[in-house]
Amino acid sequence: MSADQPRVDPALVAGNRIRLSGYEARHFRWTVHERVGTVTLDRPQRKNPLTFDAYAELRDLFGRLRHAEDVQAVVVTGAGGNFCSGGDVHEIIGPLLRLKAPELLMFTRMTGDLVKAMRHCPQPIVAAVDGVCAGAGAIIAMASDLRYGTARSRTAFLFNRVGLAGCDMGACALLPRIIGQGRASELLYTGRAMGGEEGLQWGFFNRLCEPEHLLEQAQALAHELAHGPTFANGLTKAMLHQEWDMGIDQAIEAEAQAQALCMLTEDFSRAYHAFVEKRRPTFEGN
Repeated sequence: MSADQPRVDPALVAGNRIRLSGYEARHFRWTVHERVGTVTLDRPQRKNPLTFDAYAELRDLFGRLRHAEDVQAVVVTGAGGNFCSGGDVHEIIGPLLRLKAPELLMFTRMTGDLVKAMRHCPQPIVAAVDGVCAGAGAIIAMASDLRYGTARSRTAFLFNRVGLAGCDMGACALLPRIIGQGRASELLYTGRAMGGEEGLQWGFFNRLCEPEHLLEQAQALAHELAHGPTFANGLTKAMLHQEWDMGIDQAIEAEAQAQALCMLTEDFSRAYHAFVEKRRPTFEGN
């Protein structure tokens, strides 16, 4: 192939690579800076509750991130010193009482599809959790890949307290894998809040930060990931997700195939030459 020929067919690129830096969110704030996209739940007067529209837009945004070429890591946070208080009592909980089974299933599938979209987008997701993190807010934090919290954060899977099962949006599958079966059972059966220090000890949080530095440190981590070997990071995330359903032999074979693909990338070559030349590699995600 000559130097003036495109490496990828433009028609293929047009159908599979999009830019999200110009996306204007309607039901939360969305910004992109240096390959890091930041979702800010922005209803601070109500501790950032979700609405039907917010659920749907979040689901669709994370779905589109699978094709984004200008976003390599994502931060999710909340405005005004709280993360998210869950579904809005007046705009979601009240209306749900008037729905029949088919419409209720439409809603619960939509909320579950948000978690699926978060787990299937290749970008690592960092949740920056301060203050209230309850219900669906706790689920969004749980569905992220990494979580930074504060000592004053209070995370509650409070479905039990409103007469619902703890098995919501994948909680019974995901939460035990993060903090263990017994601890997850306690939180899901009781709905009690888990404090920041407890969340750190239990492995829910990767790190606790001072509230005034929380977003800055979460974005610094996301920036580091976004400027790393992003193709390889995407495979790591895919393997972490897929291997929950594999035996050890299957997992080892899947990782062998994934690693062989990574060895074909320019980033692998860049890392080798940088090591030989005693400098830090500059990754480009290809």
